[in-house]
Amino acid sequence: MKQLVQYVLALAALLLIPLFHTFYNLLNNDQRGAQLLITKVDELIPFVDIFIVPYIIWYPFIFLTMAYLAWKDRAIYWKTLATMLISMLVCYAIYFVFQTHVPRPELQGKGFFTSLVKLIYANDEPYNAFPSIHSLTSFLMLFGIVKARGISKPVVMTVSITSLLIIISTLFVKQHVILDAVSAILLGFVVFQAIEAIVSIGVRIDLSNQTVRKSQLSRIGNR
Repeated sequence: MKQLVQYVLALAALLLIPLFHTFYNLLNNDQRGAQLLITKVDELIPFVDIFIVPYIIWYPFIFLTMAYLAWKDRAIYWKTLATMLISMLVCYAIYFVFQTHVPRPELQGKGFFTSLVKLIYANDEPYNAFPSIHSLTSFLMLFGIVKARGISKPVVMTVSITSLLIIISTLFVKQHVILDAVSAILLGFVVFQAIEAIVSIGVRIDLSNQTVRKSQLSRIGNR
């Protein structure tokens, strides 16, 4: 029962994500000006509407993967969540001082996938692109699941492939450019490594303090 309560409390921490997301909505405009980061390679990437499927899958994918991590490896779960939240704040700071814009194609036809793209376009302005939060969080799911203990190979493979498809999808549905995805991956990696280093230092300090206390108690006992 205690383990279940702790698990539910851990999942409740995920509510911080939509709370933080309010900053995204406030900044999703060009009121501070907007830059273009399109490269020659981006211009060669075609618009492919079917990639809207992995793009939309991102929403349940993040929650399900985090819920799985919380059950299998709570330590990695907290590190992943902390990395996500800190990285999101960094992204919002960048959006505020360096807003970017991704030109969207003129959508033709009324197919199912095109309709889904239109829906996303209608509910998300073409700003807040660098770094890409879609790519950031997807990379963290991959990174977290690889680092977690006791995860079966099929699960690792499924999460990894899904993460990569989501990152690629941001380019093919023209929500982001290559620099958006690359910067997001680098940001997530650096913040995760920093958190692991801080936790490691904290553990070493705690162990050192425990050793000192045991030594003191031992000397008292021998008097």
